[in-house]
Amino acid sequence: MTDAQSHIQSHWTSRIPVPLAAMGVLFSSIGFGLVPYFSRGLTDDGLAPHAVAFYRFALAAVFLLPLVLRNLTQWREICWGLATGVAMGVGWIGFATALKTAPASTLGVIYMTYPVFTVLLSWVLFSDPPTRRALFACGLIFLAAFVAAGPGAVAAEHIPALLLALFAPIGFGFSICALVHRIARLEPLARIASVALGAVLGLAPLMLSSAPAEVLPKDRETWVLIVGIATVSALVPQLIYTICSPIIGASRSAVFGSIELPTMFAVAVFAFGEALTWQQVAGCVLILSAILLVQSRATRNVANTMTKPER
Repeated sequence: MTDAQSHIQSHWTSRIPVPLAAMGVLFSSIGFGLVPYFSRGLTDDGLAPHAVAFYRFALAAVFLLPLVLRNLTQWREICWGLATGVAMGVGWIGFATALKTAPASTLGVIYMTYPVFTVLLSWVLFSDPPTRRALFACGLIFLAAFVAAGPGAVAAEHIPALLLALFAPIGFGFSICALVHRIARLEPLARIASVALGAVLGLAPLMLSSAPAEVLPKDRETWVLIVGIATVSALVPQLIYTICSPIIGASRSAVFGSIELPTMFAVAVFAFGEALTWQQVAGCVLILSAILLVQSRATRNVANTMTKPER
């Protein structure tokens, strides 16, 4: 980070009170948790899952493109950001596809398994061995996924969709690893920009090869949902999170950010009319417990896996 960038960040952190920053992180995480509402609405309107993923990242890519151009001297970090965006774009295709048929509450638990993939990928790809606390947290999260989506918890016809949805936490887990080990030197907004641009570029071939009916909005309602998924659940909360999370720190950001999963449950119940099962509630409790447990003491691996970089 340059001296000018450090001065800008210091300017923000000195002017925003800690309670207001905490509210910002809370607001952002609720926005992230609203993704299922917009995603299922768009697929119900006839858009292909890859179009849903494309529109989620497109506004951020266009709005923040100047930041990528301004940081071209850090081309290695930008290339890692682009690759991360491609991985996340592909992952969101799987999540949007699964949302067409599978319960949103169960998919919320599946998505929140990303810390497990973060720890594993960081270990395998970057030789960063996990701490015991990180492994224990991953065990709790794995148990949560097994309880919420294991045998007897979901209908057999939903299992393929749940497996497809795993691409989302895998892609997000890879993005956290890349952020920690390869992209951290980029200024925060440039990281968001490079990841969003990578997702758009990675999804562009699918958009160009699809029938117009699959990728173009057909009415005003579809446009409203596109604006919603691009702003309410992506660009705006990401910008607020990027500004506010350094003020309250990684641990408290993760704790306040855990509201994302209950938000997904609320969407499932109030927007989609789903009835929560005891398995889904148990899975939610286990994941929230894992987040609270690992944040009770500062550890490098776990702090990195439980916070939110670009999404």
